[in-house]
Amino acid sequence: MKHHALVIGFVGIVVALITTVQSGNLSHANAEERVAKASPNKAAVERSRRTVQMLDNIFKQTIVMVTDKYVNDDDDFAAGSAAVLLFKKISDDSDKTIRLIDATGDPYESENVAKDTFEKEGIKKLKAGAKTVDEVVTRDGKHYLRALTPVPVVMQKCVMCHAHYEDVKTGEPIGAISYTVPID
Repeated sequence: MKHHALVIGFVGIVVALITTVQSGNLSHANAEERVAKASPNKAAVERSRRTVQMLDNIFKQTIVMVTDKYVNDDDDFAAGSAAVLLFKKISDDSDKTIRLIDATGDPYESENVAKDTFEKEGIKKLKAGAKTVDEVVTRDGKHYLRALTPVPVVMQKCVMCHAHYEDVKTGEPIGAISYTVPID
């Protein structure tokens, strides 16, 4: 009898432990679901903004440097075309999406156009003088920062490949780089 009571007591303890662990797992799963639905914290969004700023600086400086040093006539491979290939590779191989988009209405490549409301409205804001445009979005329970930064005409060599930029004032956006980066 004592043995039977001991076994029943042991089974009761095991059932209680399993129930506790399962409810803990459910609580953990519910907590993860609540976090995914909640807005990301401000510090994480700011980190993502700094990441975009760093990438933007690197990409733009590289395009200018390559254009300055290696593009000498209209038969040379344009640095902007190299950037499009680089952005595609990054986008294909990571959880980041980076694209070069036109702001003139006459894109060099037909796929380099604003594709959604954020990009279309963002181009208008950049052309009106905004330094950057961004928004937080959630996809499949994960938060991302979408950002647009202006691509201005910065040198006369730009006109070699883009004759329609000839009348564009230096510094005026002729395009944008569109970023979608995870908020971690």
